[in-house]
Amino acid sequence: MSDHSSEATPLELFRLELEERVESLNQALLLLENQPELREACDQVMRSLHSVKGAAAIVVLPALVRVAHRLEDFFVAVKHGEASLDQRAFALSFRCVDLFQDVSRQAADEIREWLGARSPEIDELVDSLNQLLPEGSNRSPAPRSASSDLDNPFGSASDSGNSAPAAADRVVRVEAENLNRIMALSGEMLVEAKWLQPFADSLSLLKDRQKDLQATIEALRLQLTESGQTASLELVEKARVKERECRETLTERLGELELYALRTTNLSYRLYREVIGSNMRPFSDAIVAFPRMVRDLAISLGKQVQLEVVGKGTLVDRDILRKLESPLTHILRNAVDHGIELPDERLELGKPSRGTIRIEALHRGGMLSITISDDGMGVRFDEVRQKLVAEGLFSAEDAEALSEAELCEHLYQPGFSTAASVTEVSGRGVGLDVVSSMANEVGGTVRFSSAIGEGTSIHFQLPLTLSVVRTLLVEIAGEPYAFPLARLDQIVAIETSEISVMEGRECFFLDGVSIGLISSRQVMHFPEAPQGDGPIPVVVISDHAKVYGVVVDRYLGEQDLVVRPLDPRLGKVANVSAAALMGDGQPILIVDTVDLVRSIDSLLQNSGLQSQAARKPAKQGQRILIADDSPVALDLQARLVSSRGYEVNRAVNGMEAWKTIRDGDYQLLVTDVDMPEMDGIALIQALRKEPRFKHLPIIISSSRDSEQDRLHGMEAGADYYLVKSNFQDETLLDAIHQLIGPA
Repeated sequence: MSDHSSEATPLELFRLELEERVESLNQALLLLENQPELREACDQVMRSLHSVKGAAAIVVLPALVRVAHRLEDFFVAVKHGEASLDQRAFALSFRCVDLFQDVSRQAADEIREWLGARSPEIDELVDSLNQLLPEGSNRSPAPRSASSDLDNPFGSASDSGNSAPAAADRVVRVEAENLNRIMALSGEMLVEAKWLQPFADSLSLLKDRQKDLQATIEALRLQLTESGQTASLELVEKARVKERECRETLTERLGELELYALRTTNLSYRLYREVIGSNMRPFSDAIVAFPRMVRDLAISLGKQVQLEVVGKGTLVDRDILRKLESPLTHILRNAVDHGIELPDERLELGKPSRGTIRIEALHRGGMLSITISDDGMGVRFDEVRQKLVAEGLFSAEDAEALSEAELCEHLYQPGFSTAASVTEVSGRGVGLDVVSSMANEVGGTVRFSSAIGEGTSIHFQLPLTLSVVRTLLVEIAGEPYAFPLARLDQIVAIETSEISVMEGRECFFLDGVSIGLISSRQVMHFPEAPQGDGPIPVVVISDHAKVYGVVVDRYLGEQDLVVRPLDPRLGKVANVSAAALMGDGQPILIVDTVDLVRSIDSLLQNSGLQSQAARKPAKQGQRILIADDSPVALDLQARLVSSRGYEVNRAVNGMEAWKTIRDGDYQLLVTDVDMPEMDGIALIQALRKEPRFKHLPIIISSSRDSEQDRLHGMEAGADYYLVKSNFQDETLLDAIHQLIGPA
């Protein structure tokens, strides 16, 4: 951990101070714009400008000194009643704040050059500020050097009550990477501290065994006493003394160890919570620029809008806070542009001329709840229906049948917008897509609701921190996996009798809703195993449109896990978002439920599903894998073969067949030749190189009918070559029967 402020140059310190002053000035000016008589806001503007002027003088930036000095003169005149705050005054004031903000965003060593390049613009701004001052007012010359009457480079003593330097002594700037390492180490320390208790428990077991030893020695002493073996009694007595000394020492040390384990666990937990707390920031940090953005955008659109924020002090993980900036920006811009009506329209509707956008942040049920609502016109669902029909996504009849909730879901689609034309503010259809993507990325949810004429509301449910996640631990193929609880819809256990088949796919009913049933082993490409007796454990997951029930082997319980990112060199690991260490130090993978839903979609589109009822203990049947990139041919052959009692799985290309057959136990392969990613010939050659597949029966079913193609297939290692245009149903079945026998 390093204190960067102690190593910073004066210009870097000035730049950091300017960032804080910009925030203070924006807040005060926005307050004054709504309540011009508010003296406290006027005083806050003057104090901030005074501090900017003094700091700029110390680091010798005369251009900024002139701007701050002239603007300060104007607000002094306002305070004394010699000048008034009108629209032009606010416009110039915000221009000055924008200048300060632009300076704060420059690299410290580039500030002077940047200001020099904008000298004409700054001179014009100062002249405009001079025109704001009343005629005959005392315009004091702006200080041009550090020899001004300001002794404190970051503000005079008079503004100490509102000055950031007073708090700056208590702030240490730490790089995010360093904080992440500290957090990881504190999590590891918490795990390591938990090893002490099992060690203490083992010593308790040793203490119990010593009691058994004591009883044995006592029995031996009594036996020797009865037999009159006096010489041996002396040795037994010495053993009794030594045993008692060992037991007393062990009891004493065991008590000390248990106390130490308790203190160490408590201390490591407190350290861990403090580190987690240091990663939290107030929600206000994410919305600093929003009041000004809403104000400027509303003015450009000829609207009147006020932004209300509730829960500014709500603590949020800094990583979530950073990710919130973009979606909140899109939501607010959409609310101002699409939601809030023009003042005249609002008055005609019986509403106040000024619209209101409200942001509320609070902790609820162990989650971060953020609601953004407005009192505007709401979503015109008729326009959404028309847009869906115009883009060819639905027919007019189907679009009319969509509910408002279903129409809201389509607003999240990339590129979807009801705007008539593309403007600088909206029309490209990226707003709610960004919102939905962000919520999915951090493991949260977002709900959209709207009522015509009453307004729109968007509700986020996000984890409090990305560093720690509450999870459900399950077992899949003998390994533990963690499902984030925030991403689970429900956890249920169903009987085999509750499983139904609809359109060839297994499902079960939950609260009257049909939910597709999928094996986690099949989705994650693990070999299937017979399901034990008793209820089938199912984890229900969903995205905005689909709900699936994922069958797991068993539940292991709930646990808070410290999230550890995967090594970036691994790239995106399918169905996995991160890793963690359990309490006993065992590593565990955290499931990416969004990616899992995508994998299930792909599985449903491209291949058949393993029957969950078939996983119950039963006689092992003959399993056949059929690979074909033609959905029609694949379905025809699969139905034909399964009708004779064979168990059939499907693959839509050679690569999928290669992965599937390596993970499963198949007695025969039927494959096409022309397939994407890996053709049938390459698939056969790859299988024949593996010792376990050297004698696997393989049938080629291809539309190629030349003798050369037939020879090529047989040379690659196929046992049969069937031409699709020639073979009848029985031909394929006869070939299968000859190679592996009946089902």
